[in-house]
Amino acid sequence: MRPVRRTELVALAVAVAFATWLVVRSAYGSLPALDWWLPVPLGVLAVAEALGARTLRARLSAQREGRPGPGRTPATAARPVEPMLVARVVVLAQASAWVGAVFAGAWAGLLLHTAPAVGRLAAASGDTLTGALGVLLAAGLVAAALWLEHVGKVPPGAEEDEDQPPAG
Repeated sequence: MRPVRRTELVALAVAVAFATWLVVRSAYGSLPALDWWLPVPLGVLAVAEALGARTLRARLSAQREGRPGPGRTPATAARPVEPMLVARVVVLAQASAWVGAVFAGAWAGLLLHTAPAVGRLAAASGDTLTGALGVLLAAGLVAAALWLEHVGKVPPGAEEDEDQPPAG
């Protein structure tokens, strides 16, 4: 599995922003109200992934160094982290990074239309606030997802099985 490339995320966000701008430009008057709380689930997911990354980093670090986790004695040390759990978390992080890029582009496309129209359209000021919050929270989701992916990376040299004799 290869890591998510940041350039691909940016390209996706830009493409979605342009497509959303075209749609919003032609159908803005018929869109439902865009309340400020619409992007909040992205922020909740970002916080959850950031907390998960912090916890996973602490557990993996304790396991790799052969010591108990923070605030734990050897008798109450955390169980070893299952490799399949780490793999699933990394897949979740990659999917979240793509979803965050899509939503960042969508909210940015809305902003491209509403920000310049704040003075002449009554709904534009509220929609601009929603769009800005959406971009911020979606970018937070991408950042948390990339951090979670980074935490789950296998360190160099750890792929080798300790039980096998050296080749040679």
